[in-house]
Amino acid sequence: MHGKLKVSVIGSGNWGSCIARICGDNTKNSKTFEKEIRMWVFEEKVNGRNLTEIINEQHENIKYLPNVKLPDNVVAIPDVTEAAKDADILVFVLPHQFVYKVCESLKGVIPKNCRAISLIKGLDFRDNELALFSEEIEKILNIPCAALSGANIASEVAEEKFSEATIACSNVDRDGPLFVELFTASYFDIRVIGDWRGLQVCGALKNVVAVGSGIVDGLKLGNNAKAAVIRGGLVEMRRFGKSFFGGVHTETFFESCGVADLITTCAGGRNRRVAEAFVTTGKPMDVLEKEMLNGQSLQGTLTAQEVHDFLKQRNKLDEFPFMTAVYRIIYENQPPKIIVECLRSKQSFN
Repeated sequence: MHGKLKVSVIGSGNWGSCIARICGDNTKNSKTFEKEIRMWVFEEKVNGRNLTEIINEQHENIKYLPNVKLPDNVVAIPDVTEAAKDADILVFVLPHQFVYKVCESLKGVIPKNCRAISLIKGLDFRDNELALFSEEIEKILNIPCAALSGANIASEVAEEKFSEATIACSNVDRDGPLFVELFTASYFDIRVIGDWRGLQVCGALKNVVAVGSGIVDGLKLGNNAKAAVIRGGLVEMRRFGKSFFGGVHTETFFESCGVADLITTCAGGRNRRVAEAFVTTGKPMDVLEKEMLNGQSLQGTLTAQEVHDFLKQRNKLDEFPFMTAVYRIIYENQPPKIIVECLRSKQSFN
């Protein structure tokens, strides 16, 4: 590569805007990266004006990350191909339902030596298989794609409260230092590992556990029961990764992308919050999602459905009683109290 590297952030929700802010601060005086960060914004009207215009004038995403100033070198662009054109690094941080359409539109736009990193948490269930988004991006665009995940509630990172994250890539020595330079801040610490599959399994499945945690909170069962849910969920997360994704390391579950992300999501994430309301109000999940999330999507319930379908086709539901219980409570109107029943020990000493 010649000259400084151009960085484009593909997505502009609360987490996308937060990450663009970190990247923008890091590229302002960088010898490695071009100063300007292009950020693709899905255009919508806010108070009768285009969101991109508001961001570029006020340097603030007033809808998804209000009251947080973005660096003036972060430029909002409504056309994704224009935002990604000639980029050396693509930072994907958008709702998973947009991934395939966006990637298809970027074919022929980005340079061959471009590389990407996915901040998308979730799995994609298609053709009876569960796909990882970094690998899907690699497949469509024919470029290497790393992944970033961690205990990162966007509002806390935006307030510059200390947080850590894990980056996983296939070529740690080549790409690790570059991503560390792009994403590290005094309040945002980065560790690099090679297990990109384990990292993304953790990032997807912790949302299912968080739904279970919210159910426990809605039932007012207390901290002991919540701890049991987190422990049982972590066991099934590890079992799932080891069973269905080659190369997953146990050590990954002890990184920020693993147990730390699981704890913070079960304590303060939106999946927990909406699941608690599901129990206390009796309203359907889709109604609560619209009422409580300001246009953001709920990942845990969708992932629970995808995991259930995947396990059912393989006759493996009995091996994952916790995740199966979450699915049955949300989609089959089973009583919420089964969330605890599924954790009871089945040990036998005969």
